[in-house]
Amino acid sequence: MTRLIERLRNAGWKTPTGIAAAVLLGSMSWWGPPLLSHLAYFRVRRVEIYGRTFVQPSQILARLHVDTTMSIWMDLTPLERRVARDPQVRSVEIERKLPGTLVVRLLENLPVALVAGAAGGMKVVDGAGHVLPIDPTRSTVDLPVVDRVDTALLRLLADVRAHDARLFEQISWAQRGSGAGPGSRADGDVTLEIPPVLVRAAAGVTAQRLADIVPVEADLARRHARVAELDLRFRDQVIARLQ
Repeated sequence: MTRLIERLRNAGWKTPTGIAAAVLLGSMSWWGPPLLSHLAYFRVRRVEIYGRTFVQPSQILARLHVDTTMSIWMDLTPLERRVARDPQVRSVEIERKLPGTLVVRLLENLPVALVAGAAGGMKVVDGAGHVLPIDPTRSTVDLPVVDRVDTALLRLLADVRAHDARLFEQISWAQRGSGAGPGSRADGDVTLEIPPVLVRAAAGVTAQRLADIVPVEADLARRHARVAELDLRFRDQVIARLQ
């Protein structure tokens, strides 16, 4: 709107009438929505949702709680707050698209692991350990299995997913602690199964460091070597133990 007023000024709208028109246009954001909200032309007729991967459209529509009696010129902040309460939603922005569409743009809390639930079955969790409302029996979720909600381990899995999605997809289970299998040297050691190989790493391993196994695996595959384990617990090295 500021640019429009500036263009009007540059075009010679310096007469009293032109100035009044510019002021009227400049104040439209204040008086326009209340006036336009009464027009049937601007009633909500469509909702578009973008950025959705796992969250169901029905979940978002239920939280929006809008219908065709409402105007797109309504205050969108309460709608954004309702959608943001969904545990699968990290952030949300809602925009208007004339004449009657609300555009919802989501950033999801992505699932990173399956963990055993207290009442049996598996629960889907994100990188912070929050249980997400995803039913693994109804949705296609190919995720690593963990034995408990370990936030350090889940953060690592989330970082791997963000850093190298292909490597993340190969991880079948992950574990951290003294029960991480034979050869663990500390309670924080991490063990990952990337079939058919076990990968061991020290506490605090990063996604970037974990990605060091990719070229090593490729080189060993070219040599037709049968690898049982890759060990990242030694500084700047990847130790391969053959079968």
